[in-house]
Amino acid sequence: MQLDVSSQTPGDETLLTMYRTMTLARACEARLRKGFGSGEFAGVIWPSRGQEAIAGGLSTALRRDDRLVTTYRGIHDLLAKGVPPAEIMGEVLGRGAGASRGKGGTMHITCPEVGVMLSTGIVGSGPPVAVGLALAARLQGSDRVVAVCFGDGATNTGSFHEAVNLAAVWDLPLVLICQNNQYAELTPVEETMRVERIADRAAAYAIPGIRVDGNDPVAVHNALSAAVGRARSGAGPTLVECLTFRYGGHYVGDPQVYMAKDRLEQAMRGDPFPRYERFLIEHGVADADRLAALDAASVAEIDEAITVVLDSPEASLGELEADIYADLAGVPR
Repeated sequence: MQLDVSSQTPGDETLLTMYRTMTLARACEARLRKGFGSGEFAGVIWPSRGQEAIAGGLSTALRRDDRLVTTYRGIHDLLAKGVPPAEIMGEVLGRGAGASRGKGGTMHITCPEVGVMLSTGIVGSGPPVAVGLALAARLQGSDRVVAVCFGDGATNTGSFHEAVNLAAVWDLPLVLICQNNQYAELTPVEETMRVERIADRAAAYAIPGIRVDGNDPVAVHNALSAAVGRARSGAGPTLVECLTFRYGGHYVGDPQVYMAKDRLEQAMRGDPFPRYERFLIEHGVADADRLAALDAASVAEIDEAITVVLDSPEASLGELEADIYADLAGVPR
């Protein structure tokens, strides 16, 4: 089954919104890395450097009230959906400024106000939750769409296949976004599956599957917009595979001894930033000075956000009994 994807170039405002999202994601990760490396603060993140073009396309394909489920390697996705940087970094650093007042950590960031319903640390656990959210939208009579992001490794889990099957049977408004960065933790994709194209797995469920260049935000935007439109119309789910690469390893500080240097060097030659900047300049959307100004504005926004975070209190013990279902007043300690 094919997905009808537009070949048109989006308008200038959309193109610049994608660029701003990309620069914000890059600046956020760079600032956290700087703080970890200098000892300014402690924390952990799973880097998404190299995957920013996917966030760019995602930021312009969804409505504010659409839902998003993502993974522990999802800071760029959270920014794309509109989570304030201070709320993201507040969770990473366990501070009161965080979206969950510092209790969620890097792996479990949520922000329902902008539609981010779950970030999960369990590989393959996002799609079943997204199916539930999509079913809820159907039962509520809403035209909301649910997008779920996951890596290549997640497509080898039973939970992924069960979720896709159920979404297909029920024609749910779901967009499945595989950010194929070619490594499942420390293992290259060619050692974990026989199929060359993850998008081909959609055929088993009679839904459209498409692979796009995940380093091209325009290609990502067009594919996701088509998939979102299809879902919103009631036609059912779509699997979109965004082929990309992660530059920073599985975690910050990962020595990446499992990866050949020439493979990383070759992948970095496809860095989405220089390529997209050339595109914007050649198409008359912005000149180099304006792009530099947008980049600087993102850096300044992140610097301002980290100041807010560091000025906020650390998560207190009193938070342990907040935001839970049970009344602990009479529970023995």
